[in-house]
Amino acid sequence: MAQEFVNSKIQPGKVVVFIKPTCPYCIRTQELLSQLPFKRGCLEFVDITATSDTKKIQDYLGQLTGAKTVPRVFFGKDCIGGCNDLINMHERGELLMRLQQLGALQ
Repeated sequence: MAQEFVNSKIQPGKVVVFIKPTCPYCIRTQELLSQLPFKRGCLEFVDITATSDTKKIQDYLGQLTGAKTVPRVFFGKDCIGGCNDLINMHERGELLMRLQQLGALQ
């Protein structure tokens, strides 16, 4: 169930972020990404606490990405990491370029 759930969300051309709504790192990630001009349907925040399988989802994210912590940020099928990784990418000027390459921005 957890593996199918996660795999059904991550898709080419889309940014998907697995979050817990009360996590400060998740909130910061949402704030940063929500400021960018995404095409409709190309950005999704997935609240893993809205399912009964939160622990199993985090365990699978750990297997898939090497870390169970949230947020887990996916650009297409590639996990770029978490909040700090996203902020570092933004500060280096790489974030917009990667999102344009992905085709996710307007």
